[in-house]
Amino acid sequence: MIEKTMEFKTELSQLLHLITHSLYSHREVFLRELISNACDAIDKIRFEALTDETLLEGDKDWKITLSVNKEAKTLTVSDNGIGMDEESIVRNLGTIAHSGTKAFLARLQESGATNNPELIGQFGVGFYSSFMVADKVTVESRMHGKEAVCWSSEGTGSFTVSEGSRAVRGTSVTLHLKEDAAEYLEEYRLKSLVRKFSDFLEHPVVLLSRKKDKESGEENETEDVLNTRKAIWLRSKGDITTEEYNEFYKHISHDFNDPAEVIHYNAEGAIEFKALLFIPGKKPFDLLMGGDMKAHLNLYVQRVFISNEFENLLPTYLRFVKGVVDAADLPLNVSREILQENPQLDKIRRNLTGRILKTLAEMKLQSLDKYRNFYAEFGSILKEGLQNDFENREKIADLLLFETTATKPGEMRTLADVVESMKEGQDEIITLAAEHRGIAENSPFLEGFKADGREVVFFLDPIDEFVMPQLGEYKGKKFKAANKGDLDDSDKLKEEKKKFEGFLGFVKEKLSGISEVRLSTRLKESPACLVGDEYSMSPHIEAMMRRMGQPVPDAERVLELNPAHPAVAAVQSMYEADKENPKLGESVELLRDLAHIAEGSKVENPAAFATRIAELMARDLRAK
Repeated sequence: MIEKTMEFKTELSQLLHLITHSLYSHREVFLRELISNACDAIDKIRFEALTDETLLEGDKDWKITLSVNKEAKTLTVSDNGIGMDEESIVRNLGTIAHSGTKAFLARLQESGATNNPELIGQFGVGFYSSFMVADKVTVESRMHGKEAVCWSSEGTGSFTVSEGSRAVRGTSVTLHLKEDAAEYLEEYRLKSLVRKFSDFLEHPVVLLSRKKDKESGEENETEDVLNTRKAIWLRSKGDITTEEYNEFYKHISHDFNDPAEVIHYNAEGAIEFKALLFIPGKKPFDLLMGGDMKAHLNLYVQRVFISNEFENLLPTYLRFVKGVVDAADLPLNVSREILQENPQLDKIRRNLTGRILKTLAEMKLQSLDKYRNFYAEFGSILKEGLQNDFENREKIADLLLFETTATKPGEMRTLADVVESMKEGQDEIITLAAEHRGIAENSPFLEGFKADGREVVFFLDPIDEFVMPQLGEYKGKKFKAANKGDLDDSDKLKEEKKKFEGFLGFVKEKLSGISEVRLSTRLKESPACLVGDEYSMSPHIEAMMRRMGQPVPDAERVLELNPAHPAVAAVQSMYEADKENPKLGESVELLRDLAHIAEGSKVENPAAFATRIAELMARDLRAK
């Protein structure tokens, strides 16, 4: 193979610069990442060998080896896993295959890298963290049936690929350590880091060292196993410390924050499996970017890693949960596709889902502040379950939190609290969707409910309007939007309807896009409001979709007028006095514009609205 020099992609070059010069607080993480990569490589070859035993020809003594050369100031991490050929080594080490790389760089630079060392793990830069401690990295790798290949870079703008010298399958990563990283040449330091980060790994992590024989005085190479190798999820809960749980979570999630909750249990009965699950404390980058919509748990069968790509192991609305499931009853000698359809996985899914929802319910009951922090991060994702998990819809609804007219800004309460506080005889949960609380609590749609002392639940999350209708009702109480549909208060408006009947028809005739004009009982202080039907989108959702370039169907709305408001009474009197008055049309349009402004949406013709307001100001000032 002819040696090739290649340029890193621009984004990766910038990333390497940031890693090398800015992220030093937790640079010991490089060893965890390299050992984790080596462990993954072994798991991959073991899985592939389930259907092709020829892949295991040669070295089957699975292990990850650390070796030190103090004279050359190098540290090497080797494995006998699946290895890489020329194409895969260029793809894996020359680029970062993640659509969010640009966003990662932007956030890293904006937030101040030195204050965010956790981003190394959180953004999965893994292998590249080697450049925090090394000024040169050389990778020797060989795939079964392929030629060996060598990759080398100083972490600047380019890397070289050439023929390798590795004789057996696997990968060796050699770090040429910087002067200030000499500590990673010391055995005691390496031992402490392996125990800290990788003690639970199934495969042995061994340290090669040369020791003198006491009798002969000759130096012999020895292998010291540094990790206990017992998978943490197989150990008893009483034997595991909080620190061990936290380190394992960080290993599988690449997150530097501690988890908010740990779920560790053995399922027995119709199906047996062990599960160690973690509810994160902070939203990881893949969720921030919208990224992958699948839930990724690491599935093991009798301690053999199978995959983390099974969509039916957890529903998508629980995709923030990280962890491991080790099943005893799943077949090992089948393809991923057949395993994907295995009915046992559905039983595991139901069991895991139930346990996670139960844990969240306990968190909400026992530590509300902790649960509020969780909900602020993952509440929007959790709500998706209302749409696609009919079986657990009620349990999910119990976990939801909302701001209401009875809470202070920023405070939230449950739907159960809302129902419990209802007046006797009230059979509906009143809701109002808005872009933010300021618009919601000043909305004219609240006036009638405030007067009656009825609590209104605010839907301030854009997803609320899409998923809450799927719930339909909660504890026997149906949801009723404050700004949709008609309110059955016909007896209260009997006399006013007679008086305004002709005027309402005139208003409808003058205004386009209005399906009906009627008198309102929901308004107490405002002159007018625009009401949609029961299934229409709220104005702020329509505006949001337009900003996203999504088509929004034209929908006529109902204009409601407050007969007790002086402005409405004045326009109605103008109509009765002179139906041909040219000011009538302008006044009617002004009422509609005021309704638009009150709900937080734009008026149809801002220039005309401004002109009418200016004329009214001038007229009023002249009268004074």
